[in-house]
Amino acid sequence: MRILRQIHAHIVAYPHSSPPSRSFLLSKILCFAAYRNIRYARTLLTQIAYPSVFSYNTVIRGLILEGQSRGPIFLFRKLVRNKFPLANTFTLAFVLKSCAIASAFEEGRQVHKHVIASGFGGNLHVQTSLLNFYTKRENTEMARKVFDEMSDRNVVAWSAMIGGYARVGKVNEALELFREMQKDGVMPDEMAMVGAISACAVSGGALESGEWLHAFIYKNEMKKDLEVSTALVNMYAKCGCIDKAKQVFDSMPVKDAKAWSSMIVGYSIHGLVKQALETFREMEEAEVEPNHVSFIGVLSACAHGGLVADGKKYWFSMLQNKMEPSLEHYGCMVDMFCRANLVEEACDFVNSMPFSPNPAIWRTLLVSCKRNKLLQRGEIVAKQLIQMEPLNAENYILLSSLYGSVSDWVKMSHVRKLMNDMGIKTVPGCSSIEIDGHVHEFVMGDWSHPDAMAIRKVLWEVMDRVQRSGHEPWIESVLHNVGDGEKRDVLWEHSERLAIGYGLLKTKAPVVIRIVKNLRICVDCHQVTKIISELYEREIIVRDRIRFHRFIDGICSCNDLW
Repeated sequence: MRILRQIHAHIVAYPHSSPPSRSFLLSKILCFAAYRNIRYARTLLTQIAYPSVFSYNTVIRGLILEGQSRGPIFLFRKLVRNKFPLANTFTLAFVLKSCAIASAFEEGRQVHKHVIASGFGGNLHVQTSLLNFYTKRENTEMARKVFDEMSDRNVVAWSAMIGGYARVGKVNEALELFREMQKDGVMPDEMAMVGAISACAVSGGALESGEWLHAFIYKNEMKKDLEVSTALVNMYAKCGCIDKAKQVFDSMPVKDAKAWSSMIVGYSIHGLVKQALETFREMEEAEVEPNHVSFIGVLSACAHGGLVADGKKYWFSMLQNKMEPSLEHYGCMVDMFCRANLVEEACDFVNSMPFSPNPAIWRTLLVSCKRNKLLQRGEIVAKQLIQMEPLNAENYILLSSLYGSVSDWVKMSHVRKLMNDMGIKTVPGCSSIEIDGHVHEFVMGDWSHPDAMAIRKVLWEVMDRVQRSGHEPWIESVLHNVGDGEKRDVLWEHSERLAIGYGLLKTKAPVVIRIVKNLRICVDCHQVTKIISELYEREIIVRDRIRFHRFIDGICSCNDLW
């Protein structure tokens, strides 16, 4: 750089150089400077009388490499405003990458308009950049439109689209696209495999598809790099196969913080507290620096295991490592105190937070107040929660449940009326189950499935056997002004029961029934599923919004604490 500056000074001071030749020489200096000192290169750009599009592209790329995502967008605006030089395909691709990194959606849309206006819409490089931009911004509709318009799709384009679907939880679309990719004769790369495997993990119920992808890697002798192996660990853990997750994890020759964290979080969501903490210890012994996710895993494990002292130890360890806790870490600690029924300590902890609690933390407190029948405290928490999310039905349901826990039916009825007056609709329970590689979804009270009549017949038999076993339905959980008989019927229309019924219809022992639910499993469904696992001698795994429940012989892995 010292020599480069001397040459720069010589060019500027040389009296006989013409402006075009000086611009040419300065652009050559800029090429070297952009990869060593981007501020210097950016200043150089302003001194060039006739900058070429190559000079702009060089600085834009240098800014991206430096992590300055907004800089390229500013330069592109200047370039377009000056109308010289014209942007080329490299300019557009670089700027779209910046828009994706900077979460600049509107700016990206403007660049897309410029792509169309400049006639570069059919360029593969630009199309791939547009596809990456929309998938990174989780706009799969626009991404698919770009993808469908591509006449020549390379493996990068396929991978981006599959990953985009996986990122937003569109599992069936991701897996269908992966199969379509194979039909087109395109061999998937590591990115495509990670996207497809991640789609199975997001769904939590697509284990068969995940296992098929794992077999595909083995059959085609594909390289299982760190990213692919970590995706497999994550997929097996989130699909309820923690043993297989451990097998993949143990087979990895190199493990980074992301891989260790995936295993720790996997143990945590399965309620395997001892294994989660042991894996964290092994991670430290391997001299791999724990990241934010690692600590979320151990803190969550301590919460599920009621290990308050251990949770505090890991919390202070995180602070000593100068790792700034995120809202998720604070949420884990509040959850830990609440599960241990230390509501006052949880409230003190919330009051000591350096930023405002999010709705999830307030809901955790409200659930604990309901469990401990702390009406006054619960009403204060509910007020905070409803101020933040006045249209979220879950908040009103929790408040209604709080009143129900202390038998205040008048206030409970008032909350239900308020919901009706405001037009607030509850989010229906939705459960999914994978059968023969296809994910089937069931919504509470929805009998539109093609096999609905057969499912209903199975559930009638199950209901009869469960009732004869002595089970008394927990009808208090049904917050509707109907008779007890209707409340019992409502409970048997819960989405997880429809999915379990379908599992019993389509599979036989010893096949495990695996269910994924969007909400927390209710008390009565939890008890009924325990009874079904014993009566039908079936292992049933339910992944609800909180954690995994593994039902075997009438016992749940959560020990009835979730």
